[in-house]
Amino acid sequence: MKHTVMVVCAHPDDVELACAGTVKKLTNDGHRVVFVECTRAELSTRGTPQLRAIEAEAAAHILGVVDKENLGMPDGALESTLEYAMRIVGAIRHWRPSLLLIPSPIERHPDHEAVHALSRRAAFLAGLARIETSRDGAHQQPWRPQRMLCYQQQWDFPRLPDIYVDVTEVFDAKMESIRAFASQFHVPTAYESDEPQTFISRPGFLEEIEARARYYGGRIGTTYAEGFLAVEPLAVDSLSVLIRDVD
Repeated sequence: MKHTVMVVCAHPDDVELACAGTVKKLTNDGHRVVFVECTRAELSTRGTPQLRAIEAEAAAHILGVVDKENLGMPDGALESTLEYAMRIVGAIRHWRPSLLLIPSPIERHPDHEAVHALSRRAAFLAGLARIETSRDGAHQQPWRPQRMLCYQQQWDFPRLPDIYVDVTEVFDAKMESIRAFASQFHVPTAYESDEPQTFISRPGFLEEIEARARYYGGRIGTTYAEGFLAVEPLAVDSLSVLIRDVD
């Protein structure tokens, strides 16, 4: 059975840095992945919101993502308010995801932490029948995702990941999707400017992304992996799902 997975992020490029490999594997398996961006990253030191939107479309194409939307919240000013949570409620009810991927509760950028809190709040509110919302003039039915997982951006998780996803076979696509944001990262062959260097445009930053993926891969006996925290307790019908055939 194919499902819808919704990935909520603060800025275009957050998903690519954090869990692009996982997204690519999901779309390769035939699942629909939806990107919901909260802001247009209008405060970014490099590039412009218009250029970032073009780069985001290119990155989504690389990952097989067709459906995406931007909620138009203010960059650098995200707070866990009911107004902003309701924008995510509308997106959840529209896309009706089985799985919600959201930022970690502890991150370097305060917008990322705010999106974690907003997404948690919205996922609950979206399932309440007495909260009424509409989109394009049509009444929306309640919907609550079955599960939420947190992806990692810059800072370490508050504990070791609960789930590791082997992304070795799609790691090149992950890095290609990141480099699609040439205005933000060190891609001198695709973008040159006299704008200031930032934390993420440093030449060594993408090497750090690869190093983390290698570290997580080493923990599960593969080359590259991405880690996730579970919001709810994880449950399986039988331990047999953890047993796989080996050659």
